[in-house]
Amino acid sequence: MDASDTKKRISEDFNVEHVETLVGEEIEVLGHGRVVAERKLVRKLDMRLLPTIVVVFIMNYIDRTAVTAARLKGLEEDLGLSDIQYNAILAILYASYCPAQIPSNILLNRITRPSLYIGACVVAWGLTSTMTGVTVNFAGIMLTRTFIGIPEAAFYPGAIYLLSRWYTRKELALRSAILYGGLLISNAFGSLMAAGILSGMEGALGIRAWRWLFYIEGAITMTIGFITMYLLPDYPHNTRWLSAAERRLAQVRLAEDAGEADADTSADTAWSGFVLALKDPKVSIMAIMTCAQLLGLSFVNFFPTLTATLGFSTTISLLLAAPPWIVATIVCIVNARHADVSGERFFHIAGPWWGVIVGYIIGLSTMNTGGRYVAMFLMACGYAGFALTLVWVSNAVPRPPAKRAAAIGIVNGFGNIGNLIGSFTWKAQWGPDYHPSMWISLSSLLLSSALALVVRQMLVRDNKKLKASEMADRATRERVEDAARLEGITIEEALARKRGFRYLY
Repeated sequence: MDASDTKKRISEDFNVEHVETLVGEEIEVLGHGRVVAERKLVRKLDMRLLPTIVVVFIMNYIDRTAVTAARLKGLEEDLGLSDIQYNAILAILYASYCPAQIPSNILLNRITRPSLYIGACVVAWGLTSTMTGVTVNFAGIMLTRTFIGIPEAAFYPGAIYLLSRWYTRKELALRSAILYGGLLISNAFGSLMAAGILSGMEGALGIRAWRWLFYIEGAITMTIGFITMYLLPDYPHNTRWLSAAERRLAQVRLAEDAGEADADTSADTAWSGFVLALKDPKVSIMAIMTCAQLLGLSFVNFFPTLTATLGFSTTISLLLAAPPWIVATIVCIVNARHADVSGERFFHIAGPWWGVIVGYIIGLSTMNTGGRYVAMFLMACGYAGFALTLVWVSNAVPRPPAKRAAAIGIVNGFGNIGNLIGSFTWKAQWGPDYHPSMWISLSSLLLSSALALVVRQMLVRDNKKLKASEMADRATRERVEDAARLEGITIEEALARKRGFRYLY
């Protein structure tokens, strides 16, 4: 096959416009070596993009939840905090974190260098976390906790959006779960790191151990932020550490995945994407679903406190907090991998929530140490469902990118209000059994399950409409039959090749 034949086949098979501009390596990548080149591209992304965002996410959550570990070593006493003030410190982060996600993700879609934007935000929240260690009163820690939520808002929804600009629908769930595994494992590493710092740094240089916790973790985060600016990719059309052929291939495979280019048209502005997302009822339902889900999972901010109710010392309690999150990370990866292979979403998202409900039922039924610790494993594994939530948003609202970016920001931004509410549902006076907290959380997960089922049925309905519109197009049907005769394949095979985009539910 000569170059002209290759170009013709690329143009027909891969929907590449202006294929005459392809030369040399690009023809080879999109032609004869397509499969090998695509595997190489995905492997290169997996080796560079995934480890970077996982490490960042680990530090993101360690910085965000360090205050819960610091509570066990004198933070409340040194700053003179009451129980309600401590809950306000947890909640105020979400007051800035939630609303900042929507404009941040909309802005990210318009920025040409997301690597610099995300990296700068990592440095900013690392600096703010470090400053938490110098606070001396309630007002000071409230200020740092308020401002840390703004740069942190850029990361998780931004990282999911960035992944959606590089990976296909059948690749996205596993990669997003690997990212979210960073959060889950951070609960283990964060507890272990906190245990080491709080037990070994007390009084060093005349400084309390809980202050050292913020100094050390914040410094690590800032260092990682500067490295992130270099390691993260930008977009498929302008990432500097990919060749021209690899950039072209990255764009082509996403266009194939959804049946249209993964790019905004001249009419797709940040505002129009935001309006489109608001008008889509799936986005509103998924936002409420996520809010209810995170309220049901809000125990995460109190996990060291919950393990402390088992009756062990501070260090042992922090060590006991690690194993549930290690198991949860494994469950998260396995669950996401199966979601990619099967293409199913609802049961892979709601199923782990039902495990949390069982955990709450155990917690409501017994104060036995072993039983409550088993319940904590089930509770931690519930985050395997949340790990796929924004993946589902990306699958359900794929195009244009401006709408997808806004939808991800809306769902995660509004959804994190559940964490804000949850800051006040695990009250100290409800301990050590926390039965009212568990009833609130259990009810919230039942609501989120019902809303997820509504979204699933909406997507089933939308897929039927897509199929009906394709089959109703007689001209398309005739062209498919002609193609089947010319290529010597059955009409069913030709229709399968012609079948366009379908929502994953």
